[in-house]
Amino acid sequence: MKLLIINGPNLNLLGLREPDIYGKQDYKTLCTMIEKACEGIDFEIYQSNHEGDIVDKIQSAYKNADGIVINPAAYTHTSVAILDALKAVGIPTVEVHISDINTREKFRKFSYVSLYAEKQIAGHGLDGYVEAIEYLRNKL
Repeated sequence: MKLLIINGPNLNLLGLREPDIYGKQDYKTLCTMIEKACEGIDFEIYQSNHEGDIVDKIQSAYKNADGIVINPAAYTHTSVAILDALKAVGIPTVEVHISDINTREKFRKFSYVSLYAEKQIAGHGLDGYVEAIEYLRNKL
């Protein structure tokens, strides 16, 4: 089994960016948590601040990954392109958000990715990634 874990814009600034919302743990800590959760699984962690690069990465997962964990960050609320790429490759996907997007600003309540993802985990901090990986491990 191979998982692709995709992180969108500004997640590389974890620990610096609005720590009252996203916590004080940095991106390296997140990657270490993902590595531990993926024990026994082939995986790749990818982060980009560029929508097109994320679309390209999703497309490259076709026939190369069995599951996707994605935190599209701000693109959650704006990117039909990421939604379309996920639909095109047809790979089981779990959407993760560190904060609870449903209790934040009005514009954050809608997720394009949720129209495809089979599960959304929001507001569980970095542990949401572990939950998503475990979900896909059990499913696949």
